[in-house]
Parts: sequence; C-alpha cells; structure tokens
Amino acid sequence: MSISLEDVSILLKIPVTGKLVAVENFARYTEESRSHAIKLVSKLLGVNIEDVEEEMNISKGLIVRKCWLKSRWCPKASSTDTTYPPVECTAWAYLLYLLSCTLFANKSGSRVSIALLKLLEDLDDVDKYAWGATALAYLY
Repeated sequence: MSISLEDVSILLKIPVTGKLVAVENFARYTEESRSHAIKLVSKLLGVNIEDVEEEMNISKGLIVRKCWLKSRWCPKASSTDTTYPPVECTAWAYLLYLLSCTLFANKSGSRVSIALLKLLEDLDDVDKYAWGATALAYLY
C-alpha cells in the first residue's frame, strides 16, 4: 500500500489540485540560472548581492544553508542589532524555511533550494498551487 493524493489531501489539508509547481529557470545549474537566483534572493529577502554570492559559493549550488537563512531574520539574543527587515522579506524567508523543513525536506537537512523561493515570489498565488501533488511527487 502506498500514499495516494487522497491521503495527502486528508492528512495534510493542502490542495492537491491547482497550478503546476514547476520552476524552469532552475532546472540546471548554469551561470544564467545562478545570476537569476542571486538576484531573486537579493530582491525578495532583502540581502545585498555580495552576501548572497558568498553564501551560494559556500553552498556550491542554487541553494542556501538553513542556518544562513535563519540568521538573517532571527537575531541572536546577544546581538545589539535591533533592525529588522521589511515584513514581506520576513514572510518570504519564513515560508521558504517552512517549505524546506516540511514538504520538501531533503536528506542533507541543512540546505534550501532557491527554486522554492521562485514559487513564493507572488504571495497572492501561493494558495493556488497543487502543493499536495507536488509533495507526493517529491516524496516518491
């Protein structure tokens, strides 16, 4: 017996029908896709381009580390910096982190695909995707 779309719908209460979850620009690692990913992270998460480039060099791909992502919006208690990013940037970061920890967790447990951020670019469309079908396909 295997998990079906009906099981996903009932257990997770997420849509199994809707817009296709596909990110064509990030299918292969190229200089163009890397440049696009850096610009996307910088724009949506409010991080300067140099910091994003450094993180992607460390991560070696179209990914960022969860600890880097979390450190951008969860200041340490010992930090004296009390400035916070705009609410939208925090929302994108949190949703990216949440998706990478739940529906699209990988065996590394420490990295997040930038492709997921592309899906979150228009927050008004997030609820229109077939997240359940995509999560089931990712699981298989």
